[in-house]
Amino acid sequence: MTPACGWDQAVFRCGRCGIEHTATTEDDYVKAVGAHSVAHAVWDRLNPIERDGFASILRTILSAPDLAMEFLALADRQATGGDSR
Repeated sequence: MTPACGWDQAVFRCGRCGIEHTATTEDDYVKAVGAHSVAHAVWDRLNPIERDGFASILRTILSAPDLAMEFLALADRQATGGDSR
C-alpha cells in the first residue's frame, strides 16, 4: 500500500524574532509566513513611539469586534462626506 501524500504539519521558525507557527495545511503555512513577513515589514517602518501606539490601538480594536466594525463604518462614512456628528 502506498502512503498518502500530503501535509501532516509544518513549523515556521522566524530567524529574526524566534516565533514559531505550526500549520496543518500548505495554504495555512503560506498565509502564516506571509502575514508574519508583512508584520516585520510594518514593524521595521515604525519608530518606537509609533509601534507602541499601533500595538495599543490593535489590542483595543481586536479585543472588541463590535468596536472594530463601528469604527470602520465611521471611517467609511467620514470618507464619503457623511455627517461628522
